[in-house]
Amino acid sequence: MIAAMKRREFITLLGGAAAAWPLAARAQQRERVRRIGVFMNTSAEDPVGQAGSAAFAQGLQQLGWEVGVNLRIDTRWGAGDTERYRQYATELVGLAPDVILATANSIVGYLQQVSRTVPIVFVTTIDPVGGGLVISLARPGGNATGFTSYEFTLNAKLLELLKEIAPGVTRVAVVRDPFVSAGSGGFAAIQTAAASFRVELTPIGVRQADEIELGITDFARESNAGLIVVGPPSSMAPIIRDLIIGLTTRFHLPAVYATRAFVSRGALISYGSDPITEYRRAAGYVDRILKGEKPADLPVQAPTQYELVINLKTARALGIDVPPTLLARADEVIE
Repeated sequence: MIAAMKRREFITLLGGAAAAWPLAARAQQRERVRRIGVFMNTSAEDPVGQAGSAAFAQGLQQLGWEVGVNLRIDTRWGAGDTERYRQYATELVGLAPDVILATANSIVGYLQQVSRTVPIVFVTTIDPVGGGLVISLARPGGNATGFTSYEFTLNAKLLELLKEIAPGVTRVAVVRDPFVSAGSGGFAAIQTAAASFRVELTPIGVRQADEIELGITDFARESNAGLIVVGPPSSMAPIIRDLIIGLTTRFHLPAVYATRAFVSRGALISYGSDPITEYRRAAGYVDRILKGEKPADLPVQAPTQYELVINLKTARALGIDVPPTLLARADEVIE
């Protein structure tokens, strides 16, 4: 009798398990692991890159994507090296990802040279239309879309801020990369505004540390000098960013930057968008693409706000009295 009961219980248990198997299989199918490539143009040790990568991952998690459950992320760190850009673009596309998050115009360009079908969501880019990444902002039309850091006209605002915080400046060095649209277009915008502010411009390239050090050192030999750094900070290696800040400190040059990442490292003043916000917003576009939408139909979005950040400690070290009207407008003041 006991043996018969155990046999019936076993059969019942077996039947229940058999009925559950299709449900488990369907659940597993629903939780199919999707693959995302992340291509950063900074080094893995760079705090700007780390913060952006973390914000992107957090945004995905909030949307229900969990690494190891329904998501796999393959990350490559370009560290500002164009040879790595080419190599890693081929590697990431070869992994057949569902979508790639890409930072900076040059990286998107290399990815598109490898594939015009793998979806790309970009951040920290400038002028994606002029750079050939998309057909238009409203209707990108290809395999890429994303979020821009700022428009070229913002650079004229940087010159305005420099004159406001240091009215005596009549000579302005513009540190930029002339081989990317952020650098060439940014410098052109400052040139347009320079006459109205009665300043003389001197361009300085950022390709090599020696070029920067020599350029700023020569420029600082004469008085009434100031500096503007155009382009997002992620386009520069950390050693380059720290070199520029160190030189402006050594030569007591008032300088304005396009994002707060410089100011948090000791620079004087910045005005621009928050790149970390771009990474969080990018997670939403990646989510939509994973759910079936196409980059061609997702409009490129501009920043929703710009932030003015002032480092008072640096101002005091430079002997600058920040105007109260400028302090009142600041979104953040670093003491």
